[in-house]
Amino acid sequence: MTAIETDGLTKRFGDLVAVDDVSLAVDEGEVFGFLGPNGAGKSTTINMLLDFVRPTDGSATVLGHDAQAESKRVHERVGVLPEGFDLYNRLTGRKHVRFAMRAKGIDGDPDAILERVGLGGDDAGRVAGDYSKGMRQRLAFGMALVGDPDLLVMDEPSSGLDPTGINEMQELVRAEAERGTTVFFSSHILEHVEAVCDRVGVMSEGELVAVGTLSELNEQFGSDARLDLTLDSVPERAVERLPDLDGVSGVDRDGDLLSVRCTDPAAKATAINRVEEAGATVRDIDVQDHDIDELFARLTGDGTAADASTGDADADRREAEVVA
Repeated sequence: MTAIETDGLTKRFGDLVAVDDVSLAVDEGEVFGFLGPNGAGKSTTINMLLDFVRPTDGSATVLGHDAQAESKRVHERVGVLPEGFDLYNRLTGRKHVRFAMRAKGIDGDPDAILERVGLGGDDAGRVAGDYSKGMRQRLAFGMALVGDPDLLVMDEPSSGLDPTGINEMQELVRAEAERGTTVFFSSHILEHVEAVCDRVGVMSEGELVAVGTLSELNEQFGSDARLDLTLDSVPERAVERLPDLDGVSGVDRDGDLLSVRCTDPAAKATAINRVEEAGATVRDIDVQDHDIDELFARLTGDGTAADASTGDADADRREAEVVA
């Protein structure tokens, strides 16, 4: 069953087409990453899924419910971690979670939620103003988990975090996925997407330009991986025979350096064996694998992948203020 499904989803703001005919399906239990540069339409798409913005054309269903006609049912089963969340600095982590429970009409133990996101013990009673950026992010994550949602929608969950905080967020996402929760999140931190996602969708100028696993996208859109072999000598017969191997797209020679371009990771070991069979001794090996930054740039036409962001210029910016 699909957790999210859109059919021709479109949003226009006057003459600006923010989201253009997006059709997408996200399976239940999947961790799905939503990528795209600034202004690509990601936040607008998320806002339509949550009925914060109404589509101009097309439709969306979330957990089997119409995202607009049954938005209340959707919100009962969805946890949201917005990019622009805010916290009250003078209130404790425990009080923030307790408020989220009251807002959803749920009884429960706030400390159990806080333990789940690594804010148990003394941290639960500390005011949010004393929290680090990573702790604040985990608190907001914990509030999104109230009611054990079937779907987590996260807009830029690792924004502003240091490497330790990013790793902690990755672990939290993995833990929820293992519990069977569907996770849909946008991120400009491509390594984060690579580490936790089952599949990704890439937005560019309002259009969904690619969907699939990273391996599938690399195979379809990526450049070849490169295997650089430093040899004691380069037998001519090795150079001639390597392009005939399955998964090898080409060979370049520069002195004692042999560069083998591979479309299939399995071809690397085969190429090394072929070179050694030809009588060469491999002195050094360097592998340049497919790079997610390069893949992103190819799909979006963005020369600098690091410029990717989920802060859509065309989206209505939301500030989610948490009170207790």
